[in-house]
Amino acid sequence: MENASARALWGDYLDKHLEHAFAGTPLVDYFCNNEQDANECAALVKRGVKRATSHSLLSLQYRKQPLPKIGDFIVVTDWEGQAQCIVRTTKVTLKPFFAIDSEYAQREGEGDKSLGYWKKVHWEYYKKELENFDRIPTESMIIICQEFEMVFQR
Repeated sequence: MENASARALWGDYLDKHLEHAFAGTPLVDYFCNNEQDANECAALVKRGVKRATSHSLLSLQYRKQPLPKIGDFIVVTDWEGQAQCIVRTTKVTLKPFFAIDSEYAQREGEGDKSLGYWKKVHWEYYKKELENFDRIPTESMIIICQEFEMVFQR
């Protein structure tokens, strides 16, 4: 793990949770694609408001990244890479964009937590994300709905 802040937080977690000493190296990442949203989302996770995140399957495939799986750990950072907390994946569901419901939007915890807000901001996010691959989002694109629980923070 290259990020010293994340390595220190993961070490602190393992000191208190030896049962996870042989867990694989956690992903170190921030949410969103800009500083303001990344920092806000990290704060929402720490407060227990944000309990899910959504990837486009197409983007993961283009980046050759694996699907998240139950039990995965993520060290959540702010935009600058400072570790904020650790989350653990509790559920992974694949759904088309049009099938995302208000209950899931509420779990994401962003904005006013409505389905309308979720669809608007995520559509813009996927649009920017997929343009790097000369693709555009569609209502039928598959979204990876990753739910998690915050398991550690300082």
